[in-house]
Amino acid sequence: MTSLPAAVDEHLMLPDAEALRPPMSTHKPRILILYGSLRETSYSRLLAHETRRLLEHFGCEVKIFDPRGLPLPDEEPVSHPKVQELRSLSEWSEGQVWISPERHGSMSGIMKAQIDWIPLSIGSVRPTQGKTLAVMQVSGGSQSFNAVNQLRVLGRWMRMITIPNQSSVAKAFLEFDQDGRMKPSSYYDRVVDVCEELVKFTLLTRDVSPYLTDRYSERKETVDELSKRVNLGKAAGG
Repeated sequence: MTSLPAAVDEHLMLPDAEALRPPMSTHKPRILILYGSLRETSYSRLLAHETRRLLEHFGCEVKIFDPRGLPLPDEEPVSHPKVQELRSLSEWSEGQVWISPERHGSMSGIMKAQIDWIPLSIGSVRPTQGKTLAVMQVSGGSQSFNAVNQLRVLGRWMRMITIPNQSSVAKAFLEFDQDGRMKPSSYYDRVVDVCEELVKFTLLTRDVSPYLTDRYSERKETVDELSKRVNLGKAAGG
């Protein structure tokens, strides 16, 4: 008699250490950066480009999504070109960086709108599941962690592997020079830390993502759904 009577034995799989050691991919890690402001002088956009430079230095292929022209969620159909661009980039990526300004103690609406346009699943494809994620924020005043904490909640909801490190840049208007480059500071050092850690986690997990996200409940549900379809077919005389 099984010691787990509530479980279905055939779908209980013991962790397989060998499955966690597949041959490593050799292509550059693919990273997508989202930022959350449309202002002409946008510090989240400046930080996005500073992050891009660092990630490229660490050997990544990086793309930044420009949120200008992205409609509000449900304002337009998913066939809208900017929605399709965003979803395509999310599917292309192996890791992401989300950078938001903090407004009224929260992430910006522009940041949230981008995430809301990326669904948990499109058919059999999950555009974010198992991908790595780094979160950052910029603030106009003293240092805060409201936006990054909320981004972490969203990352978990989107089934992403959110790295432990994060960055919060206080008084961002003081941290960039006239050329839009970030000045040397402890804030800059933390951004470097985040980028370095994101690349490491991406290299570590990208080849085992399908195995890491293989779940008992979903294996069992798939079999149950198949059984229901077969039984319905029999009931209809098929």
